[in-house]
Amino acid sequence: QLQLVESGGGLVQPGGSLKLSCAASGSTFTITTRGWYRQAPGKQRELVAIINSRGITRYSDSVKGRFTISSDNASNTLALQMNSLKPEDTAVYYCNVFATFRNYWGQGTQVTVSP
Repeated sequence: QLQLVESGGGLVQPGGSLKLSCAASGSTFTITTRGWYRQAPGKQRELVAIINSRGITRYSDSVKGRFTISSDNASNTLALQMNSLKPEDTAVYYCNVFATFRNYWGQGTQVTVSP
């Protein structure tokens, strides 16, 4: 079993920055892929960024060049640095890991980008 706890969400003005963190505990040695997803009101959950065990990353086109995903496997912490935030980035952000053939999700953290 795995547990994920996110932190770092909040309210920020357009153009600002936020950093999200996700701490994993439990059977972390089974994790193969880590990532961030988001869900805006009335929309489906979508991929933001993922990173695999070799450090290879992939980003959605909407955040490429603005967001950076990083993983510290020693501390089992996943981070998402978000710069140049836009109102359309407003959503609940979820930490995700894939381990032993299933997905695990955090509880979500709200990010609101507004003047």
